[in-house]
Amino acid sequence: MPKMKSLSAVNAGLVVVIVYDGLSLFEYGCAVEVFGLPRPEMGDAWYSFATCAAEPGKLHGSGGIQVRADGGLELLAKAKTIIVPGWRDIEEAVPPELCRALNKANKRGARVMSICTGAFVLAAAGLLDGKSATTHWRHATALASRYPDIRVEPDVLYVDAGDVLTSAGSAAGIDLCLHLIRRDLGPRAANQVARRLVMPPHREGGQAQYIDEPVSKRSGSALAPLMDAVRATLAEDWSIVRMAAKTAMSARTFQRHFVSTMGVPAGEWLLAERMGRARELLEETDLSVDDIALQVGFGAAATLRNHFRTRLGTSPGYYRRRFNASEAS
Repeated sequence: MPKMKSLSAVNAGLVVVIVYDGLSLFEYGCAVEVFGLPRPEMGDAWYSFATCAAEPGKLHGSGGIQVRADGGLELLAKAKTIIVPGWRDIEEAVPPELCRALNKANKRGARVMSICTGAFVLAAAGLLDGKSATTHWRHATALASRYPDIRVEPDVLYVDAGDVLTSAGSAAGIDLCLHLIRRDLGPRAANQVARRLVMPPHREGGQAQYIDEPVSKRSGSALAPLMDAVRATLAEDWSIVRMAAKTAMSARTFQRHFVSTMGVPAGEWLLAERMGRARELLEETDLSVDDIALQVGFGAAATLRNHFRTRLGTSPGYYRRRFNASEAS
């Protein structure tokens, strides 16, 4: 039976979310859903949570909902992590008081994280100068042209630059939140939260798969039974011919349909599924690299190592030491 890791016992500190008039409610809701809900199963290790008003007066979110913050910018002095949801308008100047408060908090050691266009707030505060960052693909060009000292990466879901983190579009904010949990409390904690959110703990790929991709092309897909079958039997040989037969299509038609529906070739999707499962097994079990390679369908440990080097720039052994708490302890 594989050995499972235990949760970290270290308290993760105070998370403070910036709120403002014209607040982007979805991005704000992502932060609240991940960090602001009670999670008794996490024990004393879990985060504390507060909201901070970026400006005085009544604050309303999109749709007219009034938002009441727990305090003003003084709360940033106590935060370990500060989250800036998508800014109300990338053409609107960021209040100087907010920029100064973010800078002061970051200099004393607080991490600052943005979701979607919240990157423009971090950029205005100078926190992204000389660093890599991302934002929603629609606004990446504007961010790069407006702030040439930032290395904008338009195709990734998020960028972790250590004490400053940025994410792409709204849903990618959840990916970054889960990454932060994984970084602070280990993969098991991140996986538990992901399960409650009914989403995978890792998403392969970047923003490119979503650019100008109509949602209707992904809905009601006849590929769902095939994908479920492949995920359940990754150790087996899933050739294009076999996958096509499973969907009652010719190989040529299947490949064309898969790309038009999923945005990536079937082989790339299969590789991403195998990599995702390999990462889970490295994080959650003490199985050998050889056994993991067999279970996910790579056959040999050398093949698994090659894919880790190519896609993640690391080795399975290093990845395990970083993300499996039983290895780190």
